[in-house]
Amino acid sequence: MGDTDDYAVSAEFYDLLQAESDRRLAERRFADAADRARRSILDVGAGTGIVTEVLLRASRVPVHAVEPAPAMRAALLSRLAHLGADRRARVTVHPEPLEAAGLSGIADLAVASNVIACLDPATRRATWKAIAAALVPGGLLLFDPPPGRLPAEPEPAVRLGPVRVGPDLYSAEVTRRPHRGVLRTVFVYRVQREDEVLREERETFQVWPAPAELIAEELDAAGLHLVTAPNADLMAARRPAA
Repeated sequence: MGDTDDYAVSAEFYDLLQAESDRRLAERRFADAADRARRSILDVGAGTGIVTEVLLRASRVPVHAVEPAPAMRAALLSRLAHLGADRRARVTVHPEPLEAAGLSGIADLAVASNVIACLDPATRRATWKAIAAALVPGGLLLFDPPPGRLPAEPEPAVRLGPVRVGPDLYSAEVTRRPHRGVLRTVFVYRVQREDEVLREERETFQVWPAPAELIAEELDAAGLHLVTAPNADLMAARRPAA
C-alpha cells in the first residue's frame, strides 16, 4: 500500500518463505468473519493473495482485492488463476491505492492484514477514511495494529526458511531497528547451493509505530468506532449503523 516499487525484490521470495504461516494466520483471524459476510469483502493490501484466497474459500460473496504494487499484484493474479473460474468470478482486483479506488458502500467486511503498520501517518489516515467510505453502515473492519512504540534497541534477527527448491536453499534474515522515528525493517534474501551463496537480495521497509489511543482517535475521525476484536492480536472497528 506504499510506493508501487515496494516488494519488487520481496515478491520473488514471499510465498516460498511465508505463504503457509500467513495462510494459517489468516484462517484464524478472518475466516469466521468472512463466513458471516453477506454483501462483499474488501481486502486492503492484498499482496500475493494469501488472505484473498482465505476470504474466497470462507465466503460466498464478492471480494475486492486492492493491491497497487505491480510485483505483488502479479503474484496475486497468478494465485487467482489456480483457484477455479467460480472463485475468480467473485474477485475484483483494484490496481490503485485504496484512497484512489473510489469504492463506496460496497462491503460489510474489510480486512487489512500486515498493512497498517507500513503506512505513513498521512496515508494511514487517508486509508481509514477510504475504508469507512467503502463499508456499508454496520460494516466491520479487522486489522493487525502497528507497534505501539519504537523499541529501545534493535530487535533480534528473525530467520525465514530455509526452503529447498531443487539443489538450492532459499532463506531470509529479517532485522528491525529504530531509525529516525520509524522501525527500519530489512529483509536479506539468500539463495545457496551447498556452501556457496548464489544470490543475495535486499529490501528495506519502514514501519510507523502508533499507540492504540492514537489509532482510536484516527478511526473515530474517519467515522469508525472501535469494537471488541475476535482475536487478541487484532483490532476491530465498525461504521455505525444508519
